[in-house]
Amino acid sequence: MSAHLKITIQLLYVFAALIISFSLSAAPQHDPVPGGIALLTLNDEHIASSARYKGKKLAVINTNTQAQLLVGLSLSTKPGNHFISINTRQGKKEKIKFVVKPKTYKAQYLTIKNKRKVNPYEKDMTRILSEKKRKSLAKKHWQDTPVNSDFLIPVDGRISSIFGLRRFFNEQARRPHSGLDIAAPQGTPIKSVAAGKVIESGDFFFSGNMVYIDHGMGLISLYAHMHEIKVKAGDDILQGQIIGTVGETGRVTGPHLHMAVMLNQTTVDPLLFLPQLADKAALYFKSN
Repeated sequence: MSAHLKITIQLLYVFAALIISFSLSAAPQHDPVPGGIALLTLNDEHIASSARYKGKKLAVINTNTQAQLLVGLSLSTKPGNHFISINTRQGKKEKIKFVVKPKTYKAQYLTIKNKRKVNPYEKDMTRILSEKKRKSLAKKHWQDTPVNSDFLIPVDGRISSIFGLRRFFNEQARRPHSGLDIAAPQGTPIKSVAAGKVIESGDFFFSGNMVYIDHGMGLISLYAHMHEIKVKAGDDILQGQIIGTVGETGRVTGPHLHMAVMLNQTTVDPLLFLPQLADKAALYFKSN
């Protein structure tokens, strides 16, 4: 074997190793409860791209040892047996069963000074309905790129509210909390939790200044109530890149970042992607 051929083969090995390392991603925590995530391991016969849960495509990640499907479970998911559909390489359709366990979320009562953000005026509804369509389109966004699920903490601060709380604004029942709130002074930089592409941004009635970032295969992060937005739709974002600053725009009780995470068009608990916040989450649970 010539020296030139040996060098060529070595370079190919290095290139292949780099491709593999870039395609691997850490899995979020497996917690098959309403609002949680089910991680389902695939065998070599399954065609991952064909996997569906309730008709929606599923993200797949490759770890060091296996391929896994990420199944986002809505807060309205009923406990019990659930199934995903998937095709095999032999052309057969199979179902993979998983079990959803029950979970009860606490209630949270908040006082909103701007009563218009709790009971909008009739003239606000046109704007709210238009923004609802934009949010729905962002939630449905899909790009066939490898999933970036190794999240970093987006802002340094105190956890002020967690996902799933049954919320009451001015003693009026509203939808459960759809994300994780981190309190920090106005102007604190906000980082993108992972690399991705900005798919929506702007000023929304309830959410204030908000940004959506797609991290591949329907894994989407959302950042709301920002003071300043430093990116725009279409921008490619690096992990850790500053995308804006903490604010108190929209429906808020003080400056904080509201971060949400979506999988297969479903909002799930962001803490499942952020084990680094375990200590702060424990402090929150202890004090509430």
